[in-house]
Amino acid sequence: PSIAATGVQTAQDKADHRPARWLAACNEWLAAERAQVALWLPVCLGLGIALWFALPLREHWIAAMCAALAVAAAGLSLTGAAARALAVAGLLCAAGTGIAWQRAESVAAPRLDREITARRLSGEVIEIEDIAARDRTRLLIRPADPDLPPLVRVSLRGAPPPDITVGATVSLRATLRPPPGPSVPGGYDFARKAWFDGIGATGFALGDAVVTAPAPARSGIMAGLADLRARLTARMRIAVGGDEGGVAAALVTGDTGGIGEAVTQDWRDSGIAHLLSISGLHIAVVVGGMMWMVRAALCLVPWIALRWPVKTIAAAAAALAGIAYTLLAGAEVPTVRSCIATLLVLAGLVIGRRAISLRTVAFAAFAILLVRPEALVGPSFQLSFAAVTGIVAFYESRLGRFLLDRDPDAGVAVRFGKAVLALLVSGLVVELLLSPVALAHFGRTGLYGVLANLFAIPFSSFVVMPALVVALLLDPLGLAAPAFALLSWSIGVLNTVAATTAAWPGAVAHAPAWPPAALGLMACGGLWLLLWRTRVRLFGLMPFVVGLLVAASARPADLLVSEDGRHAGLLANDGTLALLRPQAGDFIVEMWAEASGARAAVAFDGISGTICTRAACRPRIDRGGRRWTILATRSPVGMRRATMEPDCAAADIVISDRRLPPWCAPRWLKLDRPTLERTGAVAIHLAPPQLDSVADRTGDHPWRSMLPAQ
Repeated sequence: PSIAATGVQTAQDKADHRPARWLAACNEWLAAERAQVALWLPVCLGLGIALWFALPLREHWIAAMCAALAVAAAGLSLTGAAARALAVAGLLCAAGTGIAWQRAESVAAPRLDREITARRLSGEVIEIEDIAARDRTRLLIRPADPDLPPLVRVSLRGAPPPDITVGATVSLRATLRPPPGPSVPGGYDFARKAWFDGIGATGFALGDAVVTAPAPARSGIMAGLADLRARLTARMRIAVGGDEGGVAAALVTGDTGGIGEAVTQDWRDSGIAHLLSISGLHIAVVVGGMMWMVRAALCLVPWIALRWPVKTIAAAAAALAGIAYTLLAGAEVPTVRSCIATLLVLAGLVIGRRAISLRTVAFAAFAILLVRPEALVGPSFQLSFAAVTGIVAFYESRLGRFLLDRDPDAGVAVRFGKAVLALLVSGLVVELLLSPVALAHFGRTGLYGVLANLFAIPFSSFVVMPALVVALLLDPLGLAAPAFALLSWSIGVLNTVAATTAAWPGAVAHAPAWPPAALGLMACGGLWLLLWRTRVRLFGLMPFVVGLLVAASARPADLLVSEDGRHAGLLANDGTLALLRPQAGDFIVEMWAEASGARAAVAFDGISGTICTRAACRPRIDRGGRRWTILATRSPVGMRRATMEPDCAAADIVISDRRLPPWCAPRWLKLDRPTLERTGAVAIHLAPPQLDSVADRTGDHPWRSMLPAQ
């Protein structure tokens, strides 16, 4: 008995000491990673923000904050580095959830709750967006009618009339509706973006817009920048011309409305679309060029060079140029991130500290998330920070430092080889990090981006951007014609590279919509791998691989239905997307093709066994070992009870853009207008039967109230 009691006591002692040993091991590990701990501050804040956007109900948000605060309390009750890290992580996570919630409430504005047809709209023009490639113009208007939301976005056909300027009062007739939700659950949510932009209604004009009062003279820096931005956009499009002019305008002001859809898709599929977003490359060229010119000019005067802080003055001038370029380009997330990072780099150069580091990237991310937490869920933020974090982390690694090392004793061939290898490896790292984000958001990604960027990035840095800067400098003097010609030719070269790369066999990978957890797991694993330095970072492979497996197991929905019931898409057995109405808009077809991973779209009639009349279509499709029958109405003509009631009874699913009577009773699911007004767009899996709706995904988020309550 005494021996047995001793054995039990020994086991109990080991169990009691195990948490202490784990805590000691964590403290030792964090001591070794001391320099990396601060990098997790924006990650913890972003985790709380992500939880608020991902969890649907208020009860979930409160529970998440309470759980994070409980973790913080547990950390405060212990001692050591691990306990302090746990406390800070919990507090930041809770703060992130609260910041996102507060931000959503603070931007609340009245919004339309129903469609209004042929409404007279009069108000001040706040913003003009010329989408020349689609022959469209979007006006952001502040209506004079107090019954309308404070901001309304209206689409007009054609280019904007010359007398419509920012600040002018216009009058037009328009059809207005609440900002639309996603066309597929988990897809791009314009209602969410409109909520944070303060836009309460969208619509299209019925006829021309008439100016009832010209724009008054505007003053102020922001007004001047807005006018300059509009003039530069128009000047680039006219002086360079064609799609090349649209690209040139995008490089100067960030306005991509002048680029044709085919060219835009080529740039995306070739992996060089990041060059169209004003970010690190563009800011670096502008800031670096300004710093070099100012420093060179000051050094030409020996008296100044010997007595003045030339490097500091040049850095200050470069910082002002970077800020001005950021404001001119519209201060989008990638531009702001690049500007913040560049300012920190310049500060580091002035005080003699290392200029580029992960801490710079972390500070930029933290600053943006504090001010605009909604940026986290947008593809722009994710793509931008994924690429920059990957590149900086790579160059802080042993291999990256070796490639950056410029040994003066090495030969030209060695230095050139290392530079090419550095560019190639950087491209591989970026593609590895950006491909999951692109697949998750857009359902497609280019596979040859490394090769295309191997040429496109140096060519843009040393040919396109210098030609652009020279053209802008010489244009006021009337001497920019040769520079514009060079700019048009160089952008044409990039267009050719993009089109050629996108046309290669297997250049584009397609994927159906991913489950929400897939990208989150891959992001967590990737950050763990990139931000730590000891072997513990290898544990990040586990969530990354699990995320890949979750993404690979994703099945496309068999049936997609729009929120108004007018459009339905059925995934055929051959992988094509069959549409109820082939004249569905380009946007919804593109969104559904991305969500289903389909490569082509056909009419319902293209499915074998489908019977279509003017009134309805009745496709049949085999899924899960049985045949499913779908009834989708197209017109009220011919919808008599005598013929339709038996059709409803024989159908598993009925879809209609109008209210269906009670006698229309399908075997499983009826999606008529009242039902879809409650659910929003839906995605249906048939094997096993499962319904996913926008309402389920949106939950209690405030933009959900744009749909009638359930």
